Amino acid sequence: MNKVELLAPGGSLEKMKYAIEYGADAVYCGIPDFSLRVRINKFDEKDIRRAAEYAHKNKKKIYITLNIYAHNQHIPRIEKHLRFLRKLGIDGVIASDPGIINLVKKYLPKVEIHLSTQANATNWQAVKFWADQGVKRIILAREVTLLEIKEIKKHNPKIELEYFVHGAMCMSYSGRCILSKWMTDRSANLGDCSQPCRWKYKEARMKNKEERDMRVIEEQERFEVDLEEDQHGTYFFNSKDLSLIEYVDELIEAGVTSLKIEGRAKSAYYVAVVTRAYRKVIDAAMGSKSPIGLLEPIVKEQKRELDGLSNRGYTTGFLLGREPEHNFSGKNYGNKFQFVGEVVGIKDKLNVVRAHNGIFSKDKIEAITPEKNVSVKIKKIYNDKMLEIGEAHGGHDRRYYFEFDKILPMGSLIRKKDVTKKKL
Repeated sequence: MNKVELLAPGGSLEKMKYAIEYGADAVYCGIPDFSLRVRINKFDEKDIRRAAEYAHKNKKKIYITLNIYAHNQHIPRIEKHLRFLRKLGIDGVIASDPGIINLVKKYLPKVEIHLSTQANATNWQAVKFWADQGVKRIILAREVTLLEIKEIKKHNPKIELEYFVHGAMCMSYSGRCILSKWMTDRSANLGDCSQPCRWKYKEARMKNKEERDMRVIEEQERFEVDLEEDQHGTYFFNSKDLSLIEYVDELIEAGVTSLKIEGRAKSAYYVAVVTRAYRKVIDAAMGSKSPIGLLEPIVKEQKRELDGLSNRGYTTGFLLGREPEHNFSGKNYGNKFQFVGEVVGIKDKLNVVRAHNGIFSKDKIEAITPEKNVSVKIKKIYNDKMLEIGEAHGGHDRRYYFEFDKILPMGSLIRKKDVTKKKL
């Protein structure tokens, strides 16, 4: 079986580090202006430099996202950014705009070009065309099926193929959506999507009582949309989330080079758990760290971990040739655990903890490490003045000192069962 790369998102320098520590072979990130992630993206050029240094120190790869569809105003700034990137020794640039691809060839002639999924490569002739333009890897459109992947690889055996295996699904064709621009003047194709597809809509008042068509308006009553509604309700654009944890081995056999996780806007906890899940399944499928034959139980185990994360319900997307399911109810699933803290240090027999949510001395908690989950008992909690206290809370920069029944390694993430969430 061919070697496959696990590619994880980097929405911040911290999240990128967790992705690497929890099993990613490579990470992708970019500054807000050019990377289709304007909001919830803390990267600047200084962070990009640090990220490249950290990735290469750990013998991992880093790919920089430059995948907006650029206007004339963007070109001078993109050229300046490419001159900056030239100093970092990055491993690849993800782009979709032909003009940006030409600029990458000019300023970074030795760096791999990866064609973004935004370019909608869905057939082997398109893949061949981009390969002829010097593109090293094609990030296939999410709309491509498993059978199509095999045919694309058959006609283009030397090209690298990348495919999304987990994360949010856009209701528009590979993200080429104009709904956000139309409604809020925030362009999805410039990385500033306001996600009107996720809004809740209600029936709008008809101006003419004789009108038969359904018209809905979103909750803040700014935009009206005509549509046909069925018995499921009014979240009519809301796709379920993609999860292909059960098809990793088939994707590898089909010739996929890189399995990609979506989630630059997600938490460090989410990135760590998802990356670890796919790492374990890939290793089992490859037989590198798990005995051959143990793939099925490992898939089931890691699927339970993914089911415990907040999600919109999972779908296999277009992979099997079916229409992806939609979450018409608007409900979120999972939420079995609450992420409450991260271990940022060790002092004598104490763990230094950065709290994210409330941690109480009587809580039953579990630590997440790159290898396994560990049940942990809290013995004592101290504040930053080393005074014993009964609880720790997030929302500030102070650190707490925990005496657990065992010392946890740096980078462990702490969670507890979320008793506030009811099972759906």
